[in-house]
Amino acid sequence: MLPNKSSHPLKHPDQRVGVFIDVQNMYYSAKNLFGAKVNFGNIVKEATAGRKLIRAIAYVVSTESKDEQPFFDALYNLGIETKERPLQIFYGGDKKADWDVGLTVDAIRLSSSLDAVVLVSGDGDYLPLVEYLKFNQGCQAEVMAFGGTASGKLKEAADDFIDLSEDKGKFLIKNIIRK
Repeated sequence: MLPNKSSHPLKHPDQRVGVFIDVQNMYYSAKNLFGAKVNFGNIVKEATAGRKLIRAIAYVVSTESKDEQPFFDALYNLGIETKERPLQIFYGGDKKADWDVGLTVDAIRLSSSLDAVVLVSGDGDYLPLVEYLKFNQGCQAEVMAFGGTASGKLKEAADDFIDLSEDKGKFLIKNIIRK
């Protein structure tokens, strides 16, 4: 078991941190595992761990109806920058909203001004990014995700893995059913 996050030996107050959030991955993980929503404000606070937050970016998907706009506004009000991509609907009804490449490019582009990159996703497709940041950029690569849906290889490759499932009260918002 790793020590308390605030006393983790690899984390110190002078580090410059970037937080990159794969919102779709987190949304569906929380929904499928716990029937809940994600508390992104607490995730960014935990990811920063008393260090200097340089950028927190959430990669989101927008629909034509714009029903998700209040959520995007809430992220903005928490100090989380949003990057939007429209939901693609293909002939036949298939839907796609993939931010993997965009998030990866941003993390690499910003890594030269960061000491630690925190990836908030359990998607194993990010394994090459984590390895590149560690071995080619000299960045500390940390991952935060729900352990039940996170790639084992991604967890192993990270300098630190925080399993959000271990403190559901902090990282989840239970859905309120209104009558």
